[in-house]
Amino acid sequence: MVIRGGRVVDPVQGIDALRDVRTNDVVVEIAEHLEPHAGETVIDASGAVVAPGFIDMHVHLREPGNPEKETIESGTEAAVRGGFTAVACMPNTVPALDDAIAVANLRGEVARRARCRVYAIGAITRGRAGEEPCDYAAMTHAGAVAFSDDGDSVADVRVLYDAAGAAADVGAVFISHCEDAMLKPIDARLAESAVVARDLLIAAATGKTWHVAHLSLHASLELLRLVRSLGASAPAEVTPHHLTCTQEVARDLGPPGTVNPPLRSERDARALRDGVRDGTIDVLASDHAPHTQQEKRAGAAGFTGLEIALGAYAAAIPDLPLPRFVALLSSHPARVLGVPGGTLRPGSPADLTLFADREWRVDASQFASFGRTTPFDGAVLPRKAVATIVGGEVRYRA
Repeated sequence: MVIRGGRVVDPVQGIDALRDVRTNDVVVEIAEHLEPHAGETVIDASGAVVAPGFIDMHVHLREPGNPEKETIESGTEAAVRGGFTAVACMPNTVPALDDAIAVANLRGEVARRARCRVYAIGAITRGRAGEEPCDYAAMTHAGAVAFSDDGDSVADVRVLYDAAGAAADVGAVFISHCEDAMLKPIDARLAESAVVARDLLIAAATGKTWHVAHLSLHASLELLRLVRSLGASAPAEVTPHHLTCTQEVARDLGPPGTVNPPLRSERDARALRDGVRDGTIDVLASDHAPHTQQEKRAGAAGFTGLEIALGAYAAAIPDLPLPRFVALLSSHPARVLGVPGGTLRPGSPADLTLFADREWRVDASQFASFGRTTPFDGAVLPRKAVATIVGGEVRYRA
């Protein structure tokens, strides 16, 4: 395949220029002008950006256990429509992804059914019950790329500290869901910042790399900066809805506006946008969390995010330079998870996202995802994926 005439943006190689890209299952070469060989497919990328494939490192595919909410097929089809060549799926499934067999079984299903690459995130504790650390070495060997009890925090600090020690020799990061269940009914803001501080202090004390999921507060950003100054290795992510939406939006939506962590104030959203600009935030991740319409009407927490993320990020921070935008969606999540991709360097997987500054209106009724609840339904977004290529195969084209 030859992708011609696009603006190639690869932060890892420092490329931001009009270039052609030749691929098979890996990237073969990048040059100013490439003549197609006999039998090669040619994609005209004029007017589009050609980037290393986007990776969403915070996605709920709901399998095993809840195929009425999402399936591997529907979730990964949503991913490629949104421009993502890979996703990392969280372990709050039924049963939880808490041992090597569960991880291996998921990888087998993914190999048969997925439309894009899927990386497994294993649980930190058995059954995500917060009581007993998992066997991290065995799960890593089976294919887990990170560990999290996402959906819950590990309440017992002794268990969490022991888990960090048990995972000291395993390179895969821990990912924190920063909400204290006991504090949340009392003070939902303190419930987040207290866990951010606790988990990152454990990271600094143990040397374990700790990724902070879905930051939503100005105070949490300040804690992140502080604990990093003490030596913690602590990347962090933010979602499209926390960058853009506020508690007023949640109030207008009613029960369907429920999300964890909750939508916050405009001051918080503005601070998060500034945190993306100044480099405090390392990764943009959707926290794609589909539910049935009935569950959302009853107040189930979570939004569908894969198909709106690219446009919503561009709408939230229109002044973000393109190399930084691509890094936050591609090279940075690849680095945090330690997975292939994130660059178009020759020999890298031929995973590419082509996108353009092209306005489009969100119509959640047309989503590939089973989840149809998003605060962006009906919004006009300024940027859209126009092609998604996984392993040299076109999986989506607008």
